[in-house]
Amino acid sequence: MASNKPAAVTKILKRIESDKVKFIRLQFTDIQGQPKNVSIPAIQAEKALTEGIWFDGSSIEGFARVEESDMILKPDVATYAVLPWRQAEAKVARFICDIQTYGNKPFDGDPRYTLHKAIAEAAKMGFTFNTGPELEFFLFRMFNGLPTTEFEDHGDYFDLAPTDSAEDVRRDVVLALSDMGFEIEASHHEVADSQHEIDFKYGDALTTADRVITFKFATKSIALQYGLHASFMAKPIAGIAGSGMHTHGSLSKNGKNAFYDPNAELQLSDTAMYYIGGILKHARAITRLANPTINSYKRLVPGYEAPCYISWSAANRTALVRVPAARGNSTRAEFRSPDPMCNPYLTFAAMLAAGLDGIKNKIMPPEMTNSNIYHMDEKTRKKNKIEMLPGSLMESNAALVKDDVLCKILGEHVVSNLTRIAEMETESFNLAVHPWELDRYLATY
Repeated sequence: MASNKPAAVTKILKRIESDKVKFIRLQFTDIQGQPKNVSIPAIQAEKALTEGIWFDGSSIEGFARVEESDMILKPDVATYAVLPWRQAEAKVARFICDIQTYGNKPFDGDPRYTLHKAIAEAAKMGFTFNTGPELEFFLFRMFNGLPTTEFEDHGDYFDLAPTDSAEDVRRDVVLALSDMGFEIEASHHEVADSQHEIDFKYGDALTTADRVITFKFATKSIALQYGLHASFMAKPIAGIAGSGMHTHGSLSKNGKNAFYDPNAELQLSDTAMYYIGGILKHARAITRLANPTINSYKRLVPGYEAPCYISWSAANRTALVRVPAARGNSTRAEFRSPDPMCNPYLTFAAMLAAGLDGIKNKIMPPEMTNSNIYHMDEKTRKKNKIEMLPGSLMESNAALVKDDVLCKILGEHVVSNLTRIAEMETESFNLAVHPWELDRYLATY
């Protein structure tokens, strides 16, 4: 009797069996980019892949109210991977899922669906959006099972490997990600004590967003096995460099890089210039997605290599958008403000929507800024029409809600929940008494 199962499902079921997988994690993210999962025994894999698995969405931040909370997890078969750091005798695999509601309708609050929408818009114009993020993180020691901000190593930028567990974690993360299909391009110590970076090869935006979530999850899990905490917080320690997620973006059409034009100035096509123009036009609104927490804005300050001025350059690393020297198929624009606390699905969707708006409306960027912007005074910046990124979560949220292009791609559900979260976080922060206040005022007043 012929099977009614799709060929892709049959193939994956056979692979699950041959991999001797015992449990499967059905993974998704909430609106803030936090990974969530429902774990099922491998025997339920066929049901999950054909019918989906129901779950209660009312418990997930930014998802649904109790009266409309029933949702379905639909695994994406292309995301199947065995988690290599789990015990061999009880192998665990995972699928990344799309979220649906009754009638198999996509859920408007699913960040992955938001990116799907932006990608579909690009496809109508003949484009594929590729991204390549560079994630920085700290490895901190733990005490009594809780993370501290005590460094595990005191290396510097590109230092040779110290013989400590921090280097071992980085090695094991690279090996684990390689086993999961990542193509690792570089791994090195970053500028601050106990700060690291691992870069993987660019890919289409959806695959890359999935990999950002996997990267963070894997790094945290492996660090924990060494008694360390991997932190992707933007600015965990004052006075030293924070952690960024510089994101390289490019568009391709008919298999060719649409940013490259050998006959144009800087060999950048009109498409590339308009894309950059769109990013800069919508930069303040994108900031709400790329820098999603109160802590994010402690990083976006002058003096610590994080961009905070809306500008672009083909060389200057103080600019918000930098075009690296590589050309041909490697032509790309690096957006330097995102931090690794961001939800990559929403951030990439916002970048793409902004870039497409630039292309549709032929938005040329201003003149390049090749001088060190950090050394400019306010008068010089004003003369050069260089504006600043928002300085707070509420300021960036205000920019977002005024941006019709980004609000359209995100949808009302996502925008309203982002606003609610920003207001809630800001109120909580404003009501807290911080150590700085005690140091400043307690002994004096």
